[in-house]
Amino acid sequence: MELEHKDHLSPILKGNVKNYLIDIDGTITDDIPNEEPERMITCEPYPDALETINRWYEQGHIICFFTSRTENLKQITIEWLDKHGFKYHSVLCGKPRGGNYHWIDNHLVKATRYKGKFTDMVERQVTIEVFND
Repeated sequence: MELEHKDHLSPILKGNVKNYLIDIDGTITDDIPNEEPERMITCEPYPDALETINRWYEQGHIICFFTSRTENLKQITIEWLDKHGFKYHSVLCGKPRGGNYHWIDNHLVKATRYKGKFTDMVERQVTIEVFND
């Protein structure tokens, strides 16, 4: 992964490389609450998610699973991802639970709501909330 550093600022990924932050429960497999870790071991991945995410990885994009699972469930999560053949760079636990996320960042952020199937990404114009200049 090539990073560009300018004027002592945080690095920026070069080219068209994307940093995919991908949820797990309800996005790449069944929606399993932290209170039922035994189900996390036996659930199956969504085939379209596995295929699409691995393709993104092979294309040189960064794959980070960002989950509401807690740190004590991280090893179970890593073992499950590896068992099913997901290719990824990192796993971050502790995403806030409950949804309705509003991400504020000094870097460009694009969000895509998962609605049941991984397909090719398309560009669409939509209305978003922004800070008033």
